Amino acid sequence: MEYRQLGASGFKVPLLSFGTGTFGGKGEFFGAWGKTDIAEARRLVDICLDAGLTMFDSADVYSDGAAESILGEAIRGRRDRVLISTKATFRSGDDANDVGSSRFHLLKAVDAALKRLGTDYIDLFQLHGFDAKTPVEETLSTLDDLVRAGKIRYVGASNFSGWHLMKSLAVADRYGYPRYIAHQAYYSLIGRDYESELMPLGLDQGVGAVVWSPLGWGRLTGKLRRGAVLPAQSRLHATGDKGPQMDDEYLYRVLDALDVMAAETGKSVPQIALNWLLQRPTVATVVIGARNEEQLRQNLGAVGWSLTAEQVAKLDAASAFTPAYPYWHQGGFAELIPSPV
Repeated sequence: MEYRQLGASGFKVPLLSFGTGTFGGKGEFFGAWGKTDIAEARRLVDICLDAGLTMFDSADVYSDGAAESILGEAIRGRRDRVLISTKATFRSGDDANDVGSSRFHLLKAVDAALKRLGTDYIDLFQLHGFDAKTPVEETLSTLDDLVRAGKIRYVGASNFSGWHLMKSLAVADRYGYPRYIAHQAYYSLIGRDYESELMPLGLDQGVGAVVWSPLGWGRLTGKLRRGAVLPAQSRLHATGDKGPQMDDEYLYRVLDALDVMAAETGKSVPQIALNWLLQRPTVATVVIGARNEEQLRQNLGAVGWSLTAEQVAKLDAASAFTPAYPYWHQGGFAELIPSPV
């Protein structure tokens, strides 16, 4: 497993990380993702470590904290062999302060996560979303205190817009607070909005991408085909309307190209989709998920080889999209604003 620097830091992470959204399965939404218990989680962690995948990503809202608890049990006795990333900001309780990036909530959330994970520190702690109601200075000073206390080692963000991220970096620089070195963002072959602003920002400011839902919210698993009905076991039945939406013709055009590429390379559709991401600028690690051992081993097959430049160009063409303003306008002035890809 190759390792890459995470943003402008000395911290190295594996090309693939393992997402624990399938751990626990509490509620309709996460239950559709998976219902991995402690024994199954321990087996998946074993396979990951054998393959050199050492980073595990979670969040306090995944199955109401059960995902973190199960991960903590699965890594018990081998904390020194793994990297843990987790997140907080979204509502995690009924109290008025059980939400957001305030000092009150972040201190409480980090202590609760440490307890569930059974560890003294979190390697990468990320804000799950931007809190527009809390001053950025309050959030960053709290993260600074948590770093100084040794409870977290690096900080990142997730699901920020460009101005959210840039404002936070500017405040961090002004007061000497820790900078976000990671942005956990949605990015896939059928979801390339990240390239318009967040990728150039990441290149300029040294923020590495931690990619979530790299298979397009479950649409690039190889189970969908033009003219075919949705498979009975697809989680899209329960979660399809909650994730990114797209035109069917666009989706099938990309799937057709992936099928051609699969025939050329002998690799599976998800392996090709993941490998394409690993060749994009700013991408440090791609978070993969799996409900079982078979899915995990399939996704691990995305590393150790590379698509050719010609194959990447074909996939780029098939997944081409018209960006929102002002990015479509800026695209006509490459002399001034060159494309990051």
